[in-house]
Amino acid sequence: MIKTTREEMIRLIETAEGKFFTVTFIKKDNSTRVMNARLGVKKHLKGGTLSYSPKQKGLIPVYDIKKKHYKMINKATIMALKIDGKEYYD
Repeated sequence: MIKTTREEMIRLIETAEGKFFTVTFIKKDNSTRVMNARLGVKKHLKGGTLSYSPKQKGLIPVYDIKKKHYKMINKATIMALKIDGKEYYD
């Protein structure tokens, strides 16, 4: 595992360009979630719009591969990331 900053993990996620990644973060209810996800998935969108800006709330919208749903990752609670065969932690 590679020690890095949360900001660097956020940058790696936001520049993933369709790559799959695994992220560990703290959910709103203070439980830990490990999620296999991907950015930019549009196949399952139903045409609705969000009533808020995820960016303004510090969230990253992703597609959860296992649950087959769109989810939000709280940037402030990211603890670990695995992408491109490398593992990072804060």
